[in-house]
Amino acid sequence: MIFFFFTDEIQLKIGVLVLTLSYENILIMKIAVAQGLLRSHSYSKYREIVSDLLKERKVSGNEQSADLIHYTELNQVRMDRLDKKMVITEENIQKMLQLKKHYVWLVLSEGWCGDAAQLVPIFNKLDFVSQHLELKIAFRDENIKLMNLFLTNGNKAIPKLIVLDKVSSEVVGSWGPRPKGASDLIKSYKQQYGVVDETAKTELQLWYLHDKGISTQNEIIELMLHLEQLSSQTK
Repeated sequence: MIFFFFTDEIQLKIGVLVLTLSYENILIMKIAVAQGLLRSHSYSKYREIVSDLLKERKVSGNEQSADLIHYTELNQVRMDRLDKKMVITEENIQKMLQLKKHYVWLVLSEGWCGDAAQLVPIFNKLDFVSQHLELKIAFRDENIKLMNLFLTNGNKAIPKLIVLDKVSSEVVGSWGPRPKGASDLIKSYKQQYGVVDETAKTELQLWYLHDKGISTQNEIIELMLHLEQLSSQTK
């Protein structure tokens, strides 16, 4: 799990390390975010697009294959289940209601991504709780320039939740692609076996099932409350 925090000069903060980006990169960031917002969809529209593609035996993204169709079909079932059964804890609802500023969550995703299927419905439930949030979902492969600004260990890992100030559209933070427990599981498996195979993917889905979305809720809310604290300190 990596948090990114940005100032007006676009500073990247990882722990105590702070990197100031050039003004050229600031412009690239602004353009990529604007394009991402233009190409984004509501949660319901995102689900509709993925579903309509499946009816044509297609998937979102640049690559088409039987495996990706199969993964997308599994993900539709997972998302249906989460939409019906996943709940935000009362404690986390109260924390979300503490938000004072208004934000846009711009999420990069694809229909075939197993992590996205487990996490994007949680983003949607959190968005529903707070009137200070607006969830927008954009397809990763339609927004490669934006994705390249939010790589994870050099990879285009999704989902990536990018937090924007709603007034200025400036990036103030990000989260993803997995909660820490899920990331640790995959990291440990890869260290032990050298690959992330179907067994690892099954273990990951079981981790999500047992976690019930709690870790993701907690981590994202921690990020949002930290952003609120930073905002109050700069006033």
